[in-house]
Parts: sequence; structure tokens; C-alpha cells
Amino acid sequence: MSTKMNWIVCLMAALMLGSLVPYASADEATDAATDKAFEDLKSYDWGQDRNILKPIDDAVVAAHKDAAAKKALQTKLVAVVAGDGSRAAKDFACRKLSLIADAGAVPTLATLLTDEKLSHMARYALERMPCPEAVAAMRGAMAKTKGKTKIGVINSLGIRRDAESTKALTALLGDSDQELVAAAAAALGNIATVDAAAALGAFQAKAPQKLALVAADACLTCAERLLADGEKAQAKAIYMTLAKSTIKHVRVAAMRGMLATAGAK
Repeated sequence: MSTKMNWIVCLMAALMLGSLVPYASADEATDAATDKAFEDLKSYDWGQDRNILKPIDDAVVAAHKDAAAKKALQTKLVAVVAGDGSRAAKDFACRKLSLIADAGAVPTLATLLTDEKLSHMARYALERMPCPEAVAAMRGAMAKTKGKTKIGVINSLGIRRDAESTKALTALLGDSDQELVAAAAAALGNIATVDAAAALGAFQAKAPQKLALVAADACLTCAERLLADGEKAQAKAIYMTLAKSTIKHVRVAAMRGMLATAGAK
């Protein structure tokens, strides 16, 4: 090979190496910024500059189609949730986990479901995770919680339309806590299966005056969802019952619903 050819080959190699260095440096800088943001997150609290956590925001966005990057971020975020950081840090971690987490994050998030201060954020993440393990964790928390925390778990199960919660929710319709009863009825209305509709029908038929509107609203929601799911006969049966209600707006809504079930007719 001639001296001139050697010189050209060396030049090309140098140019290629030079073109790779900036990319490697950029990746290293990004990783370093993310690591520092996670270090800052350990002591982060509300009122501090939110921009110090932006590298984590950016990393979550960038990892959208990168399974390995998602898993690495999930591991770090789960460590924050399980650690002894502030509520603000755990709040932030739960929000990010809601975007990228898989079933591997569920056990750690589930430990927060019974915590009055952190249950809301754990549910925020679990509600948005499509894996069945997330719903199962919230279902299991029903028996371990009470008061507002329990109501929050029930609301989440309704949002996820968890049919497997129907039996436990139906049992709660007879509870002495009216707020709990209202939450259980609303959740059954959102779940809107045949079994949920039957439970609400029985509840509505004997509901005390104080819960009459709660029962009617839950039944209306149930009928609307059944109709949207193509269960016209089931929806119509509910609307026909509600058309006899003593509550005016319920009767009006029931009549509109009956017209909807009739379609073009």
C-alpha cells in the first residue's frame, strides 16, 4: 500500500473515531446527570427547585421504547419508594413508575397502599399499570385498609373495572359507613358486569332514603357502561326499573337510556 493510501486510511479512521467521541461523551454526560438527579431525589422536598429532577423526566421519556433502560430506571425508582426519603421524593417516584413500571414494581408499591399518607400515590401508579398484578394488589388491600384509605382503594378498583372485586364490594353495600357504601356502589356501577348489575339492583330496591340517590346513580352508571359494552338487554332492564324512581332526574335519565337502547327504532 502506498504512503498516500496509508495516509488516507489513517485520516478516515481518525475522522470516524472523532465522530464517535462526541456521542459517547453526550451519553456519559446524560447518565451522569441522571445519576446526580437520583442522588438529589433522596433529599428532595416540596418547595425546592423542581428542575434538578428534570434529567429523570428526560430519561423516562427517552426510555419509552427501550426495555433495558426502562428496567434500569424502574430499579432506581423502586429503591426511592422503598427508601426513607421524603413524601415528595416518593410522590415523584410513583408518578414516574406509573409511566414505565411493570409487574416487578408492584410488591413495593403495594406496601404503600395501607399508608394513609402515601396510599394515594401508590394507587396513582398501580391504576395506570396494565398488568393484572397491579389490580390484584389493590384488591388485596381492601381488607387491610379502613376509612378514607379503603375508600380510595375501592375507587381505584372501580376505575380498573375489576370484576373479581364484585363479591367483596357487594358485601360492603350493607356496611354501616355510608361513605364506604357509596364508594362500593359507585365501583360496582363502573365494573358493570351482570353480577355487579344484579348486586346493585338488589341494593337499589331496599336502599334507605339517605342512600337512594347513591343507589340510583350507581345503577345509571352501570346501565350506561353495559350499553356501551353492547349489553342492551341488561341496560334496558336497569333503565326500566329506574324509570319508576321518585327522583325526577333519575327518571329523565332512565327514559333517555331506554331510547338509546332502542336505537333507530
